[in-house]
Amino acid sequence: MYLHLGQEKIVKEQDILGIFDLDTSTVSRHTRKYLNLAEKNKQTQTISYELPKSFIVCAKPKQKEKTIYLSQISSLTLLKRSNNFLNEIKE
Repeated sequence: MYLHLGQEKIVKEQDILGIFDLDTSTVSRHTRKYLNLAEKNKQTQTISYELPKSFIVCAKPKQKEKTIYLSQISSLTLLKRSNNFLNEIKE
């Protein structure tokens, strides 16, 4: 259903294309270039003023434009939140 990304930001799980760890994924120059381009195109939103640990790429179904959220919550924690929700549905 929904995933809490930090502070007061919640997105629909179906809109999430990927959740990435900033420390490991920005080693690649391609990822850094992608994030810089998204920032120039005003497609990024910083959720908190704390040091970001992850970024989440979202897009509404049938829309080309993406939004990238920079979150202070780690990618592992976000994944656990998502899996906890999925496990609750299965039970």
